[in-house]
Amino acid sequence: MSGQADRKRATRVVEAGRRKEWTGAAVNPPVWRGSTHLYADSADLARGRPNEDGHFYYGRRGAPTQWALAEALTELEPGAHGTLLYPSGVAAIAGALLGVLESGDVLLMTDNAYEPSRAMAKNLLAPLGIETRFFDPFDLAGFAAHFDGRTKAVLLESPGSQTMEICDVPALCAMARDHGAASLIDNTWASALGFPALARGCDASIMSLTKHVGGHSDLMMGSVTAGEALYGRLRAKSQALGQVVSPDDAALALRGLRTLDVRLQRETASALKIAEWLAGRPEVAHVLCPMLPGAPGHALWKRDFTGGCGLFSFVLKGGSPASRARFIDALELFGIGYSWGGFESLVIPFDPARARSATPWPPAGWAGEDKLGVRLSIGLEDPEDLIADLARGFAALANR
Repeated sequence: MSGQADRKRATRVVEAGRRKEWTGAAVNPPVWRGSTHLYADSADLARGRPNEDGHFYYGRRGAPTQWALAEALTELEPGAHGTLLYPSGVAAIAGALLGVLESGDVLLMTDNAYEPSRAMAKNLLAPLGIETRFFDPFDLAGFAAHFDGRTKAVLLESPGSQTMEICDVPALCAMARDHGAASLIDNTWASALGFPALARGCDASIMSLTKHVGGHSDLMMGSVTAGEALYGRLRAKSQALGQVVSPDDAALALRGLRTLDVRLQRETASALKIAEWLAGRPEVAHVLCPMLPGAPGHALWKRDFTGGCGLFSFVLKGGSPASRARFIDALELFGIGYSWGGFESLVIPFDPARARSATPWPPAGWAGEDKLGVRLSIGLEDPEDLIADLARGFAALANR
């Protein structure tokens, strides 16, 4: 769309992917449900179709509903050439890794990665002959030592899963490029609106569209957005694996995308208010929220990010798993469940020590008894009501 890159982000999320040839007279692209696309005649069949979005071929390669979503996500990521859609966020991570790695290659994975990404290293990549080495994303001086001639990709996540550390993505990507390795990032937390991953040096940006883009806890989907150099390889692998998403889910994702900016702004403001309140609670040892001034990683967040979201964590001061469970069970407005980025607030406990290989938990300098984590996903409820609910949880924590 003409001038799209020059428009502000709120305008881009409204306009992106709305080609007239896909929407017609409607505001939104219709839901194209079809496995078979018919040809006009034998000559039309013989001419075939280019292997790119916007050309009918067969339902597995999509139709206007999926194409519109993919194009919208591409337009929101500065420097992107194209976007591939997957049936879940984990499928998107797998598709990206399989698109850049072959048997005998080495993957460097940040030690605070999403746990299914870690499991993928053992259960998917290792049987294919791909070695994964976990690294400390904050040890810039030692990062280069992890590379050798077999290292072909680096998987980053910033903030880190659950523990919310911010790493120096541009510096890590620059070193990866110097060693001939592709840089991939799970960018679900901030999305392209809050962290323009390709502009910061990454070769591909992965998102679980289940989270913020869907926004209503009613769809599963993932995406990988890449520059021109990598996009063709990822597309070829995706098609070889038969990856396709439902047009109905693509329509839901497009609907969610249109309100993404305002939802992120509201969730971010509420999360900051709640994080500030938690920082003053005697039951809390650490608030892990990079948007909060003074919190770990805040300087890098302020330098590299243009926005945030409602997901952050905190660590209880001492206590036991049983007392943490009392806190969580006393909450009324926070549902207990996985995922995040929806309109409703959620809470889960977490214990990252079992999912670390290269970095310690608790971190150096913390009291050893301060290690029980609680992750919050702040939704669209009034933050004052959420604060009152958390106070109810702390009261239960005190009542043994």
